[in-house]
Amino acid sequence: MGDPAGCGPQISCMAWQQLRHIPEMAFFVVGPPELYNRHVPVREITSSKEAAACFSNALPVQTIGTDVDNSKTGFPSEHSAPAILGSIDTGVSLCLNGQAAGLITNPINKSLLYGSGFKYPGHTEYLAALCSSPDASDSIEPVMLLVGGGLRVALATIHMPLGEVSSALTTDLLVRIARTVTSTLSRDFAIQSPRLAFSGLNPHAGESGSIGKEEITIINPAANTLRSEGIDISDARPADTVFHEALSGGYDAVIAMTHDQGLIPVKTLDFWGGVNTTLGLPIIRTSPDHGTAYAAARAGTARPDSLIAAIRLAREMSENRACFNV
Repeated sequence: MGDPAGCGPQISCMAWQQLRHIPEMAFFVVGPPELYNRHVPVREITSSKEAAACFSNALPVQTIGTDVDNSKTGFPSEHSAPAILGSIDTGVSLCLNGQAAGLITNPINKSLLYGSGFKYPGHTEYLAALCSSPDASDSIEPVMLLVGGGLRVALATIHMPLGEVSSALTTDLLVRIARTVTSTLSRDFAIQSPRLAFSGLNPHAGESGSIGKEEITIINPAANTLRSEGIDISDARPADTVFHEALSGGYDAVIAMTHDQGLIPVKTLDFWGGVNTTLGLPIIRTSPDHGTAYAAARAGTARPDSLIAAIRLAREMSENRACFNV
């Protein structure tokens, strides 16, 4: 569902309108039906098995136990927090139980959730907690991967001040991230021998240590360890050229050191159609690569491009995973 006051309900309806005649793209929404029946025909379902049968004629909606009576399009309300979280909880449960092939999350407003006691930095960390065992014996370390414009870009650090990035980066962290990216590209993207690149943290990848030493002390040692394991990955490459190299076919994915370093090329190349996907989870999760867009929701001008791309990618990943596991 995402935030009911944001663009989620509108773009979900638009996505259904564009995909309704493609049976293999069938999806259903987890949320209150009243968010959608003002825009498109809705069919309330009680089981995911019912979704495919009605998908061509109506948007399937699986109701959750909380309402959004106080929700007004474009005007976020803390009263919606239980429904937002309930929708995420239900979606994760459906995927873990094998009742859905993948989870596509519409945008949420984290600051709104914080006011209700939400204790996680964002969607990604909350999903990892929901997918972990109660005794934390299978601790999950999620990795954010952006897909769009012909690029796949994973992030070594996400939402932190730039001044803290250098101290947050470790060789061990980069090794774990690269392993996750490699295994996911093989399993969910059907790339048999993935080729990865590390971006540098500093200009010109540190220029042999004259503009910073993180490449020498942290990034390149991680690359050496990974290559000893048979993973095809470069040493730190200058961030101003590595994305062009990937776009030209040199790499299947780039691991960027900072949030903006990774998102700028993806959003520049495909601002409307980029997709955020979370690696390292036992389920498939994708999401539009944009926020709640309250102003666009109020004006009725939200675009469904990124959500449709997220649905298509989730479908592709689920099919690849099914084949990989055979």
